[in-house]
Formats: sequence, structure tokens, C-alpha cells
Amino acid sequence: MPIKILISDPMSEEGVKILQNERSFRVDIKPKLPPDELKRIIKDYDAILIRSGTKLTGDIIRASNLKIIGRAGVGLDNVDLGAATKKGVIVVNAPAGNTISTAEHTVSLLMALSRNITQANKSLKAGEWNRKKFMGVELYGKTLGIIGLGRIGGEVAARANSFKMNIVAYDPYLSVDMAKKMKVELVDLEELFRVSDYITVHTPITDKTKHMISDKEFKMMKYGVRLVNVARGGIIDETALFKALESGKVAGAALDVFEKEPPTDSPLLKLDNVIVTPHLGASTEEAQVNVAIDICETVRDALLDKGLRNAVNMPSLDAEEFKAIKPYINLAEKIGSMHAQLITGHIKQVDVRYIGDIANVKVEPITAALIKGMLSPILQETVNYVNAPLIAKDRGMRIVESKAGEMEDFASLIWVRVKSDKASNAITGTLFIKSEPRIVKINNFYVEAIPEGCMLVIYNKDVPGIIGQIGTLLGRSKINIAGMSFGREKPGQSSITVLNVDCELPKKVLEEIRAAKNIIDVTMIKL
Repeated sequence: MPIKILISDPMSEEGVKILQNERSFRVDIKPKLPPDELKRIIKDYDAILIRSGTKLTGDIIRASNLKIIGRAGVGLDNVDLGAATKKGVIVVNAPAGNTISTAEHTVSLLMALSRNITQANKSLKAGEWNRKKFMGVELYGKTLGIIGLGRIGGEVAARANSFKMNIVAYDPYLSVDMAKKMKVELVDLEELFRVSDYITVHTPITDKTKHMISDKEFKMMKYGVRLVNVARGGIIDETALFKALESGKVAGAALDVFEKEPPTDSPLLKLDNVIVTPHLGASTEEAQVNVAIDICETVRDALLDKGLRNAVNMPSLDAEEFKAIKPYINLAEKIGSMHAQLITGHIKQVDVRYIGDIANVKVEPITAALIKGMLSPILQETVNYVNAPLIAKDRGMRIVESKAGEMEDFASLIWVRVKSDKASNAITGTLFIKSEPRIVKINNFYVEAIPEGCMLVIYNKDVPGIIGQIGTLLGRSKINIAGMSFGREKPGQSSITVLNVDCELPKKVLEEIRAAKNIIDVTMIKL
């Protein structure tokens, strides 16, 4: 029987032919299927290729017999990754195909914003000749702040360097040495807001990046700053941006993405100092061809067992290997995510030690999962089990693996230490009953914590009443404690409290805990 592939969104012919040329494949092209119809027919297909138009909900995925889902592009907002993983469906994307296109669009908007190109064009076509009204500014010598220096941010930096701009960037996952090679100065976010004449964002949309630029951040910026967003709608708070534009604090903004798309009722569309485009970052002929070729080659090779690239939800292993180490992969990814949320500064080195029985298995995919977990909070869909080690290397991180056969109190342990230019943290994890992940040590403190959901990691002085104090603050806000663990080095010195809570803490509650007596530090972690 042929391998059946459904293409449910328009896709470049150059990519589709790659699949059609395989004799063992049957390729059906059915764009714009209603959800009910897609759910009805999906059970007949081994693979589906989509762009942003098709929504693969949990119901559709659970009704399928899919082996693989291919997304021609980066974003996976339209795919229920959790449902796909539970169903055992591999999800792959094409993270690199639209890099140049998006970077060039960013620079195009920078230029248009500086020289009032769209406004002058509209005026002249209306029969006006008003040169003074559209006086512009030069990019030369100005400071460009780049938030997120990944593939696209790096390409924007390269082009900005050609304009002889001064470039500062915020990216906690890039080493200082790597930034220097890119002729970029790494700074913290507040410094970037203070010194930049232009700011462009190149991060995914996450709980941490949603509205990362809002009223508070606009107050930090220079008067007359200009902003560009070709990344994701919602990174910039549009209500706050509107106020900043009206007041003159922000001289202009260029937006390709919006919190709600299409933004038909957005007040931003009525402002003369705002340039907008309808999500065109990846809309070049070359980008559409590149992502189609990338995803079709990736899906073809996976279906023919010729290798797996850009897998978002599972590493490249045969079935037996994957079954044996899957619990460790899950544990390592959680440890990585915890490190990313606990560490401060720019990560320089990651030391991983496998102790006990785990030292006898294939650990490379486990290390890759660890790095993916560490990079995912900021890079989201652009990092996966396959490319995580390469991305870490490209960002100047040193990954050091080691094994130890000696046994401690557990059959197997994963010990991970992350060093940055400001701090060093160590987390040790193990499995209970062969599959349940546990954190058993954070730095020098022994604990027994379940790495899932919302967690509070609190450093405090070892004095009576701390637990009651924290419990009272949480109870007052109706936040339930699901589990707790404590550790200390010596009585009366510092100690650690790890709490599992039912929901994320509001910033106000987190600040109340941080300000409470005998509390040294507190961090909210989401897994």
C-alpha cells in the first residue's frame, strides 16, 4: 500500500514535487478543508503537511493515524503539540527557510520608518508636495537594540552593521564572546531600553515575552525612540504603544504582526506615525520555496527511514532505544527548563554528569533534550531535539558531558551545572519507580521535588515560622500548595523551600514573598 500524504494548505510546487516523485507516496492536495471534513478524512493519511491555515486540534490529531506532521515554517501555534506527542505523532518544522526574508523585511521597515516612505508616498499620490513634513533621520551612528539574537536577529545585526549603527542586544542564551564576533554588545533589558534609538524584537511569544514591552518599559526609553516588530503579535503591548505614540515618547512604530490578526479595529491603524504590513515577514517567493523544499524533504526522509531532522517533540532514535530512555529524556528536559528559569546572566558552560546505571545507555539524546529544555523558554519552536546542541554551540555555550559508575543513594542520577557570567547553579535529578521524575538536589540542598506545573523555588534563612509565613501569603491570594520540599545545609543557616502550586503567582504576590522577612530570593518556574 502506498504511503498517503495530505497537503492541506497552499504550498510551493518545488516542494510538492519532491513528494510526488516518490513512487511509494500518494500525495493528495486539498487546501481549505473545513475542520469537520479534515477530522473525517485524516484517519486515511500517514502524514500531513500544513502552513498556518490548517488548525490541527487535539480532536483532529486523536482521530488520525498520522506518523508525522510537517509545518512549512517555524510557528506551531496551530498544532496541538501535547496531543501529537501523546499520540506518538512526530512534529517537524522548517525553522531556517524564512530567516533572510524576515530579516530583510525588518530592515525594510527600519528604513521606511526613518524616512517616512509610506507617508510621503501617500501624500504625493494625493497631489501634495510637502518635503518639510516628511523630514527623516539617518540610521548611521544610531543605536539599534535587538531583543533576541537568534537566526533572524543575527541577520538583522549583520545588515545594521553595514549601516554603521551601534548595536546592543539582549539575549541570555548568547555568550559574550559570540556577541563580540557579531559586533554586538550584550546588555540587560533595562539598559537596552535606555540607550536604544531603535528597538526590534525577534523572540517567540511566551508567558515571559507577552507584553514584555509595556508602560513600564516605555518609561525607560529615550524620547523619540522607534520600534519594529516582525516577530509575534503581543510581544509589544499595543494599548501601551498607542499611548506612547500619541504622547510622542515613541516617534514611530513599524508592525508586521498584531495581537489580533487581522487588526481591523486596532486604533494603531489610525496613527500617521505607524507603518503596518499584513504579516509579510516570510512572504517572499524565495522564502516560500525554501520552507516548502525543507519540509517536504524532511517528511520524505522521515517516512522512508532516511533520518529525522527538525523534530520538535521527539529525538531521532529507533523505537526500542526511545522507549528505554524516554523517561530520562523527560527528566533532562525538565532540568534544562528549570536551569533556564533560575540562572541569571549569559550562559557560558553546561556540565552534565550521568551517574550509575544511566551511564551505560546512549546519553547523547538525553543531553540534547536537556539543552532543548534550557533553550525553549526563549527560543520556543526554533529549537528542537535535533538542532539544540548546534544552537548552543553557535551561541558560544560549552557543553561538557561525563559519566560516573559509582552509585549513590539512587540507581541513576543526572547532575547538571550551568555557569554564566554572573552565577552558577547545579540541579540533580533521578527517576522514582523507573519513570517518575524527581529533583533530589539543588546546589548543596537535598530536596524531593516533582518537576511539573508551577513551582516556587525559595531561598530563605533557616528560622522558625518561614513555612507558615509563605503559606499565609499564598492562602490570602487563594493559591493552593500541591506539594512541598525543604532542604538545608546546617541548622540556622540558609535553606531552600520548593513548592508545587496550583497556578502561576501574580507578580504582586511574588513581590510580597520576595519582600517578606528572612526571604533571600524567590523564583517562579513553569514546566
